[in-house]
Amino acid sequence: MNSCVLLGRIARDPELKFIPSTGMAVTKMTLAVDREMSKEKKQEAAAQGKQTADFINITVFGKSAENCANFLVKGSQCAIHGRINTGNYTTQSGEKRYTTDVIADRVEFIGQKKETVPQDAESYFDEAFDGEDVFHSVGDEDIPF
Repeated sequence: MNSCVLLGRIARDPELKFIPSTGMAVTKMTLAVDREMSKEKKQEAAAQGKQTADFINITVFGKSAENCANFLVKGSQCAIHGRINTGNYTTQSGEKRYTTDVIADRVEFIGQKKETVPQDAESYFDEAFDGEDVFHSVGDEDIPF
């Protein structure tokens, strides 16, 4: 069974393209997935200039590809469910290269990029709801059960 689930942050803004023959949307992006290690080991590795995350190439097709390109930016957190796809190609100089990608069947947007979260959540919600009270008291006769 070829199935994988990844949780991480987008390493660079997604790139949206369309397949010329079919018009289908294709988005390519890179997901940074933290390696499982203790806080101390992670700090030690970072101090030595070693990677503490894996950078995994993700390909998304169709409407999901358009949504990823429109709503995800560098730093956005998301979960990917898909399958691993391997391939190879030969460069112009004759060198053989191997590729490993994840073809995403499902993408879930988990959170916003850290910098986009408002500092003062109360003022954010006041602006979003124009100061109106969105909670209303309900009597026993209004409850359907």
